Amino acid sequence: MAEKKQVPLRLNEKLYNAIAAWAEDDFRSVNGQIEYLLTECVKQRKKDGKYVSQNLDEAPKFDIE
Repeated sequence: MAEKKQVPLRLNEKLYNAIAAWAEDDFRSVNGQIEYLLTECVKQRKKDGKYVSQNLDEAPKFDIE
């Protein structure tokens, strides 16, 4: 099995809380949820050759209040 790399990640509190709630709904850890979401984004990019967002250089706007 391939070795997993550790990556320091900083998230704002609102985003972290939203991911944590989502992870709980899916019976995953927060780390597992982030890995799952990133994997799905990479699969989507490989599938259609496009990134999920066309504006990757812009800060995301979260409506998760």
